[in-house]
Amino acid sequence: MSSKPSMDHAPLTRAASFLAGGRAAATSVFSLVLIGTYVGVGALGHNYGFSIAWVLLSTLLVWAGPAQVILISTLGAGATPLEAAVAVGLSGMRLLPMVVTLLALIKRADTRARDLLLPAHLTAVSMWVESLRLLPSVPREERIAFANGLGSGFLLAAHGGAVLGYYLAASLPALLTAGLLFLTPMAFLASTARNSKLLAERLALAFGLLLAPLLAYAGIGLDLMWTGVLAGSAAYAVHRLREARR
Repeated sequence: MSSKPSMDHAPLTRAASFLAGGRAAATSVFSLVLIGTYVGVGALGHNYGFSIAWVLLSTLLVWAGPAQVILISTLGAGATPLEAAVAVGLSGMRLLPMVVTLLALIKRADTRARDLLLPAHLTAVSMWVESLRLLPSVPREERIAFANGLGSGFLLAAHGGAVLGYYLAASLPALLTAGLLFLTPMAFLASTARNSKLLAERLALAFGLLLAPLLAYAGIGLDLMWTGVLAGSAAYAVHRLREARR
């Protein structure tokens, strides 16, 4: 991971804060992860017969690797646009808690709602993890522009990977393409483990790692959601019991 940028300075302009966010994205390991992931997305789009313009536009509008894989595979398999939209929408709901926590971190009392639209759209796993790590050291008046620069930098990396994967699709083995799509969840897991400081956070991660394969093996619907609910609740209960005994 890149080190935290130094923010002990006079207030920056919006453009300077945006560029600072872009530089943070360029030096983040998540840019490499996104390039690798979207090489897989680009190759998948090519194999299903979508144009490069369509792949890039869907990357911009959907901006979530798993949801984009769902969109490409469902439409490529002959699903209707409505069915694909519902599937993508349900997949995107997992990002709602991330959006809520990020907006609480960047907004001020006088922030206009329209100023939060772009950072809300740019919120993805990579941008959220890096924002929680970097934004506390950024002055609050600079955070929206910084977050926009960070998210735009990651989006640019994803587009570069998608173009590369699209034109290399014929030479990429199917197993490699599938493996590249696995980079983002693995990077998220590693970053979450690295950033877990409190006992409750570490317990939630440990419980989740134990529960997830069990629920998936059992064929329970919405297993990812139930993993988060059960593991998080168990970790919180342990935390409350520990606090009550002090």
